[in-house]
Amino acid sequence: MKKDIQIPEVTDVFMAIVKEYNDVFQCEDWNAYLINNKDTAIEMVLIVSKGYDEDQLTETSLLRHKIEKLPAKSFAKVEFLHEGVLKLSNFFNVTFFEGNAMFDKKYLFEKGTIKESALRMIPLLNKKGILAK
Repeated sequence: MKKDIQIPEVTDVFMAIVKEYNDVFQCEDWNAYLINNKDTAIEMVLIVSKGYDEDQLTETSLLRHKIEKLPAKSFAKVEFLHEGVLKLSNFFNVTFFEGNAMFDKKYLFEKGTIKESALRMIPLLNKKGILAK
């Protein structure tokens, strides 16, 4: 039964971790963003995230997020990442609909990759961040 379900490959949808200034608390924060670089909107976006370290048998709670509609060439802030989570591997499983097709992709930030020296300009966001593999 599962073998009959066709899930197409995800293109032009990205997860990014961005370091940005928080005006309210007057500090630098790390935030996760979902980027839709497609020419069409994506809908009913479900994001499940978790941090883990298999070596130390450490993991965070599973977090779930929903975005009703993410327009073409846009982005949405998904969640704040606490400094303690940055030393873990962090994954974001993203499922969404484009038209009548369902898409699913797991984005991974391996432990040690979320750091200042890895920051690069992310064009659609116009902020410095790290894109997931």
